[in-house]
Amino acid sequence: MAALPVFRWRLAPDGYATRRQLREQGLRPGGQDVAAQLERPRRRRGPLVAYLYRVDRAKPIRPMTPARWAALAKANAARRVCPACRCDAGYVIPAALGTCVPCAYPDPHGSEGSTSHG
Repeated sequence: MAALPVFRWRLAPDGYATRRQLREQGLRPGGQDVAAQLERPRRRRGPLVAYLYRVDRAKPIRPMTPARWAALAKANAARRVCPACRCDAGYVIPAALGTCVPCAYPDPHGSEGSTSHG
């Protein structure tokens, strides 16, 4: 495999874009390999790297179908259900906690003054 061309930060030639830049233009990489990379030097650490894709090989973003919208809604709803108490928390459960806040930090003084849960 040939080495990728490397450009300095903000000095990539026209015709290349990151995934986010493609998305802003309504495009996606479309299965193409990374064409080049950007490097931003940092002190005391390795450089920040961003991968670039060819804009002329990019494809349009696929439209969301009703089935895809339904699948996305189901996945987001599942992220709101606490695995410990099986309640809808009303927010996405933080991955760091793994459960809703009341299950992660039970009230040591009983339920007086707290919101109903369970």
